[in-house]
Amino acid sequence: MNSVSPSAAQYVGGVMQDELVENRRQHPLEQQGSFGPRPPPTLDSDRDATGEPDEMDKLKAKLMSAWNNVKYGWTVKSKTSFNKMSPVTVLGHFYLLNSEDEVERFRLAFVSRIWLTYRREFPQLEGSTWTTDCGWGCMLRSGQMLLAQGLLVHLMPRDWAWSDAQQLTDVDFEVFRPRSPARAGGVPIPSFGSPRGSNTPEKSLSSSQVPRCSQKKRPECVKDHQAEPIHHKLVTWFGDQPPAPFGVHQLVEIGKGSGKKAGDWYGPSIVAHILRKAVAKTSVVQNLAVYVAQDCTVYKEDVARLCDLSLSQTPPDPSRHAWKSVIILVPVRLGGEALNPSYIECVKNILKLECCIGIIGGKPKHSLYFIGFQDEQLLYLDPHYCQPVVDVTQANFSLESFHCTSPKKMPFNRMDPSCTIGFYARNKKDFESLCSAVSMALSSSKEKYPIFTFVDGQSQDYGLEGHSSNHSGPGAHILPPGKMGKCNSRRNSDEFVFL
Repeated sequence: MNSVSPSAAQYVGGVMQDELVENRRQHPLEQQGSFGPRPPPTLDSDRDATGEPDEMDKLKAKLMSAWNNVKYGWTVKSKTSFNKMSPVTVLGHFYLLNSEDEVERFRLAFVSRIWLTYRREFPQLEGSTWTTDCGWGCMLRSGQMLLAQGLLVHLMPRDWAWSDAQQLTDVDFEVFRPRSPARAGGVPIPSFGSPRGSNTPEKSLSSSQVPRCSQKKRPECVKDHQAEPIHHKLVTWFGDQPPAPFGVHQLVEIGKGSGKKAGDWYGPSIVAHILRKAVAKTSVVQNLAVYVAQDCTVYKEDVARLCDLSLSQTPPDPSRHAWKSVIILVPVRLGGEALNPSYIECVKNILKLECCIGIIGGKPKHSLYFIGFQDEQLLYLDPHYCQPVVDVTQANFSLESFHCTSPKKMPFNRMDPSCTIGFYARNKKDFESLCSAVSMALSSSKEKYPIFTFVDGQSQDYGLEGHSSNHSGPGAHILPPGKMGKCNSRRNSDEFVFL
């Protein structure tokens, strides 16, 4: 067991080591499909959602927080192995780890993703005694990471990389040649601790190209440095203070409208709606909307009404060509009790798309943010590490604890079938290309029915009584109102239409 500083933050031992997960997991009180391990049953809280917490509630919350801080506040050092002969896919970019240059490109791409984890000692959540989300907020954190990736694509230069990433020297993965007798030791990744020279390229590569390693200097590096103030500002939006528009305080407050409260477990579907409302509520992000698919269907005209500013004129002004950028979130269920293997190839093809910003889901009862894959294993960021709160209101606060240096993988067959897939389109042309590319990826499934579909028209044209991305009501479930009773009998993340 190793204690680590935020600069060397690694994943929780309990979530890295399968056997430790099972040993630490409490009695299976959760319903199937819920995310986040339960705390000890003797510490379970039954607070009245409408009343102020009494002294017993406060004591229970303190004990539960102390337990979770211990449980998620330590790590076990381990390395993830990567096959140097197979490409690694990260959100539409590809890396073949057969050279130091390619390994460096992959490292920069991974470390530059924003990592949001459990935090402790933040200001008390309103109407509760909670000062940490440790043990219950993992799906909210995964949702934050998904939204953060969408904002990076929206605000930062193309192929942006964090300019300080090369200063992080804690590297916990290795590459190896398959079927090598030396696999246990792996082939160490070279020269990560040394500063990059001018001859080390790090330009990301598109899905249709081979690695471009012949350039003398990465042309984006100047733009990366110039974009750092935006990077810093973006992280402040996810700070653990009440005013932060996408912080846990705001997300929990928005979740109250859907019957959730601090200390509850959230599913990927309800988090999608919480993120939509959070973006709609704030003014810090300009020219961006979030659309949440309904009944595993993206209605193109509903997206157009959300994004096409000419339609908001009275009367509509076709000469105005302004179109909001859009994040499209699609809650789906990829099977019944477990992942349907027929959908694995489809998930891979989705993660190969540049318009994909990731998938929030995880293992059963354990939320993760998936950003890529290699061979038959998913690549993910894990929120299950409890770190001290960072005061993002201070000038030049450290960004180290918001970036992870430890890529982790898990087999596809361990993926929980409940998940939400995210996409981003900058303009109307990108949205049309997205529809075409995603539809092609969906057609790769061996199943008769695709994971989800794109259709022309509006949801109301198909007899649905509300639009999940425009109406002002709770809208936290995917099923139409007439089917809500059946859906509400299952808890948390079981909010999906079965295919």
